[in-house]
Order: sequence, then structure tokens, then C-alpha cells
Amino acid sequence: MHRKGNILYSRGVQLLLGTNNPGKVIEIAEVLQGLPLSVVTPQELEIAEPPPETGDTFTANALQKARFYFEKTKLPTVTDDSGIIVEALKNELGIHTRRWGAGPEASDAEWIAHFLERMKEEENKRAAFVCVLAYIDPLGATYTFEGRCEGTITPTLEADYLPGLPISACFMPEGHDSVFSALTIEQKNSTSHRGKAAHALRHHLSSS
Repeated sequence: MHRKGNILYSRGVQLLLGTNNPGKVIEIAEVLQGLPLSVVTPQELEIAEPPPETGDTFTANALQKARFYFEKTKLPTVTDDSGIIVEALKNELGIHTRRWGAGPEASDAEWIAHFLERMKEEENKRAAFVCVLAYIDPLGATYTFEGRCEGTITPTLEADYLPGLPISACFMPEGHDSVFSALTIEQKNSTSHRGKAAHALRHHLSSS
């Protein structure tokens, strides 16, 4: 096993994590560490074209992205589609989370500043994170794994956050008195939506 940046890699079969969001790569790779896999990303394979995201559910979008990268590389592929559902904002976020508000081209700081300003108007701070991981195995069979985490939005950012995951600094999961990004990676991966989905994926890979 060796470390590249903040990501742990095991030597073995290549597995494409179909995202260039560094925070997502770190979180998923940490759960999968110890398996006989070598994690690669689209950026490392010089795939610049973005995958389609035209589905109306997390599952549909995750599968779209997985099929896109699998067709390009023929590598076993894992993709993530995730977002936050905020009770007070009804259907505004969800699958549209990163494209909502300040927009997909906004920096993390710009996006989260807009989000927190919008949340000042709302008394109900209840929210839930949802993640669906889609996996296509070497033979082309597809699987999906879903995780969900309930919690509340804090008025301000309470910690630093991994690049690409700004809401983790203002989302306090149920059963904890710290926001996601203030938890250890082990705590977060046992609690978070992405961690739960990634653990289900790990179980599948380990038992296949």
C-alpha cells in the first residue's frame, strides 16, 4: 500500500472513481483502503469531458455517470451522486445541490456563503444528506448503494472542510455535537451518507 497525496492506494486491480471532486475521492478511497485495488480518477486518465447528469434521481444520475466512464475506460467504475435535502427549501436542492444558488462554477466559498445567507431566513434547519454510489464491475454488471444521514444546518461554518464538500462544515449529524468536517475520517465514514454507501460497496467488493 502506498499514499499519493491524501489518498491511500492498494496495489491490485484498477478501480476508477468517476469524480474529480477531491473530497469525495478521499472519503471513498479511505473506506476502500486495504482491498486489492488501485484507485484512479478521470483526471489521472486525462478524461476531461464531463459525464451527463440528466436524471431526476440520485440513482439515475449515478448510473449515467458510471456508464459514461465505463464505456470510455472499460475499467470497473464507481461514481457518486449526492446532495442535501433541506426541509425548509423543499425541492430546491437534492440532485441540484451543486448547481443550486451560486451555481456550478462558483467556488466552494462562494457557494456556501450563498447557502448560509439563504438559510438565515428559515427557522427550520432540518436536513438530510443522501448519496448513491453506482458500481459497474469488470463484466459490465451494475449495482447501486445508498446512504442517508439526518441532521441540522448550523448558522455558520464551524470547521474547515475538504475541497468540494463545503456543506460538511455546517451540517451537524444526529447523535453528534460537531459538524461533519470536524469529525475524524473514521467517525465521518461511519456516520455520513457517503460513508454508509461506501461501506455497503466495500462489503459487496469483499464478498464478490
